Amino acid sequence: MSMERWRPRRGLTPWSPSRDLEDLQRRLEDFWSFWPSLRRFPFESREWVPAVDMYEKDDKYMVKAEVPGMKEEDVDVSVVGDRLTIKGEKKAESEVKEENYYRSERSYGSFFRSIDLPADADPDRIEASYDDGVLEVTIPKTAAVKPKKVKVSARKQPKSAKQTKPAKQIKPAK
Repeated sequence: MSMERWRPRRGLTPWSPSRDLEDLQRRLEDFWSFWPSLRRFPFESREWVPAVDMYEKDDKYMVKAEVPGMKEEDVDVSVVGDRLTIKGEKKAESEVKEENYYRSERSYGSFFRSIDLPADADPDRIEASYDDGVLEVTIPKTAAVKPKKVKVSARKQPKSAKQTKPAKQIKPAK
């Protein structure tokens, strides 16, 4: 249930499109105040973060990050503790001198992605490769600890506890 501001009106008032438009604008501003991250459209935002996929194979984890238009020396992959960090900088092209831009949607700038590693990841053997705008990080799993089979045995009760005298049965009288 939403609350609405009370607006006293004296009798019937004529329809005013500008008043309704102002009311709609106020309601939209209230709506967008709850989700400020949705307020900007992608082409208005100058923040750039590469898309990342992470999946598991039998003996390793794979992380793939899209970093198109970057050179491998512009990307840095590091591990601190149980956290994998991918960072870099996508530099803007500055060779265009006499062109008139109507719209520029490509993003530039530095980025930073941090991913928590699973408990069985081996941070000492992580490898990274870069090909056609895709950074691929291979995270091997540690040697699996095989579960140990534990035999379950039943405890045997002493014979004196097993042999109890049955209770006497009382026969009904005739």
